[in-house]
Amino acid sequence: MSESFKDKNVFVTGGTRGIGRAIVMRFAAKGANVAFSYRSSTEEAESLVAELKSQGVTARAFQADAADFSAAEAAVGEIVSEWGSMDIIVNNAGVTRDNLMLRMSEDDFDFVVGTNLKSVFNYSKAAYRQMMRQRYGRIVNLSSVVGVMGNAGQTNYAASKAGIIGFSKSLAKELGARGVTVNVVAPGYVETDMTSSLSDAAREAMLGSVPVKRAATPDDIASAVLFLASDEASYITGHVLHVDGGLAM
Repeated sequence: MSESFKDKNVFVTGGTRGIGRAIVMRFAAKGANVAFSYRSSTEEAESLVAELKSQGVTARAFQADAADFSAAEAAVGEIVSEWGSMDIIVNNAGVTRDNLMLRMSEDDFDFVVGTNLKSVFNYSKAAYRQMMRQRYGRIVNLSSVVGVMGNAGQTNYAASKAGIIGFSKSLAKELGARGVTVNVVAPGYVETDMTSSLSDAAREAMLGSVPVKRAATPDDIASAVLFLASDEASYITGHVLHVDGGLAM
């Protein structure tokens, strides 16, 4: 097992499925202690923790609404208390409630922005003082090609993902002198549960606009996250890394 993250303490929001699970597994394989949050998939969370522990990995799961600040504070505080530090935060939790603006409800807008954007504030702020004291930290936030290009029927999702980019660049300027980097990964089309409901025609149309002519796998995105969290990326901060097969060129 490669151990480039040996003894680093990592927290991943939305860690039970898709991109989040791939990130959790990759950090674990690299020697990290891994904690993750999840909203409702208790059985999957328990199974993932058991799988990690069977591999000798120190692992914790926290059931929490990513938009709940007090839950973020409690989870990060518990990890710092038990494990001694909070080294890497990956803000991955995300939802969609797509609709044309004409038919989008206020609740649809608030729910998506609360989960996708406010959660980034919640977990970044929860780790802020600890990372400053350590004079070390990595925050990697998951945006989307939609936050850069926009997409009809996704004004709520696009607003949340564009907000993550502005938030991250601003926080990078606050924390850079303390040895803490803040970066963004902006995936394009990824094969996950969230995209599995697309029709064949919609999937084909989407892939037609991707220069490499394939969808990303969750592991493609995890590779970018691990790079930005690594020592090899210590001089990179405030950056948006597009992992979209050339879609946003």
